[in-house]
Amino acid sequence: MTSGPRVAVVMKGWPRLSETFIAQEVAGLEARGVALEIWSLRRPTDKTRHPVHDRVVGRVVYLPEYLRDDPGRVARAWLTARRLPGYAAARARLLADLRRDPTGNRVRRWGQALVMAAELPPTVEHLYAHFLHTPASVTRYAAIMRGLPWSVSAHAKDIWTSEPWEISSKLADCAWLTTCTAVGLQRLRELAPRPERLQLIYHGLDFAHLPPPPAARPLRDGSDPADPVIILSIGRKVEKKGYGDLLNALARLPGDLHWRFEHVGGGALGDALATEAKALGIAERCLWLGAQPQKAVFAALARADLFVLASKKAADGDQDGLPNVLMEAAHQGLPIVSTRAAAIGEFMEDGTNGLLVAPGAPAELAMALERLVRDPALRRRFAAAAGHTVRTRFSYESGVDWIAGALGQPCASARAAE
Repeated sequence: MTSGPRVAVVMKGWPRLSETFIAQEVAGLEARGVALEIWSLRRPTDKTRHPVHDRVVGRVVYLPEYLRDDPGRVARAWLTARRLPGYAAARARLLADLRRDPTGNRVRRWGQALVMAAELPPTVEHLYAHFLHTPASVTRYAAIMRGLPWSVSAHAKDIWTSEPWEISSKLADCAWLTTCTAVGLQRLRELAPRPERLQLIYHGLDFAHLPPPPAARPLRDGSDPADPVIILSIGRKVEKKGYGDLLNALARLPGDLHWRFEHVGGGALGDALATEAKALGIAERCLWLGAQPQKAVFAALARADLFVLASKKAADGDQDGLPNVLMEAAHQGLPIVSTRAAAIGEFMEDGTNGLLVAPGAPAELAMALERLVRDPALRRRFAAAAGHTVRTRFSYESGVDWIAGALGQPCASARAAE
């Protein structure tokens, strides 16, 4: 039997193709001897999964996504949870939250917390949530009911779109918090009653489970219509990823430049982006591959010539943290064009290991793309520099070691265990 405390890891959905950074952390925690199980607020919607998901062996429990889906389970949970010693305190916390957020979503999270608190095995000693918004709400209520410590990993949208009062309240209660960017850490420290509980941990990459980069790439320069430069982007089709700006930038590229754009990722804006590409006259040059498993993602990285991500702040305040896909592109030997949005500058330095432009600036983005399309030697130089950055500064090992230690698991032989 694995030594150390048992941990319930709470997340919005499992498995999710777009959250490999969470899956690699969970697999790493198990490899370090953390006996855990996953509690998911919803069932998976992706049709495939990554190999890293199959490495996770802990039990997965799905909470009722909507309380009406399983009213009998919720009712039985309430009958059990109301007898728990922390129920009165948790209910008081809920009522205080409802006064500031009187929504059905708040009641829904309470119902999910009732189920979790009632059904947690007695061996569980710590609750650990990924994302500071809804997963942390469920985790917090359940932890109070069970009298257990809880902690949380904050990422991007949850930091920038959650109400300040709720962030402060949660940070006052949690045992510790990790976050994956310095800019996110600064924001949270401004709201934390006890900022010493906060820890910066970059997600990084699990190099041992990634394919090696291609030995060499073609020296395409956009001059041959039969052999166009392949421009790749990977990310969800949502506003903060800036795909409307990217399409406008691609449409601005000179007519004598021969290129093809490939995109990997799902998202709600898929139809709108395809329509926009058609209106811009570039639809025949754009290939929308949709959400893909890891093997197909790395195949796309292998055949591309350069990687682009046009991140920006969305109208609702949502923004990226430090997208792992930038580090994956660098690991695979691709040069990168991106923006100065969010925490991207914590990984990239303009003119040193890639090109950075202002967010929401298609003309500037087009100039950067043209520069790299025409200059394969510059692409090679930037790719080498970005690869060095990711290999020397963004391994995930030390971060997972820290989390495992915070969860009570010594990590002296962690790497041997993997």
